[in-house]
Amino acid sequence: MPFTRIAIRAGKPAPYRKALAQGIQRALVATFNVPEDDIFMSITEHDEDSFFYDKHYLGIDRTDDLVLIQLTVTNSRNEAQKKALYAQIVENLANDPGVRREDVFINLVEVLKENWSFGNGI
Repeated sequence: MPFTRIAIRAGKPAPYRKALAQGIQRALVATFNVPEDDIFMSITEHDEDSFFYDKHYLGIDRTDDLVLIQLTVTNSRNEAQKKALYAQIVENLANDPGVRREDVFINLVEVLKENWSFGNGI
């Protein structure tokens, strides 16, 4: 069960935000074998005064269309699966809603299975 947080600059329309969520979910299904209905995501929008990033860190040119993605997952995937996930997310978001590949920043946080409760305090 991944939990995904997406941060973007304020002002994008609802269809853009929905395309972000759908593109990330499709990548999780394809590369991490996540069930299609296993979707738990939040998107936060930030104005210029609360969205900070380096426009050229590591030689990658970023714009204000930067999408920050943090995925919390169980620690059960190998390096090849992780690399496939990153590549598939970038591909999906480039296709729809048209995010530049340079503007996709991904952070994967791995936790043990016992660190999850899916509901009912279980």
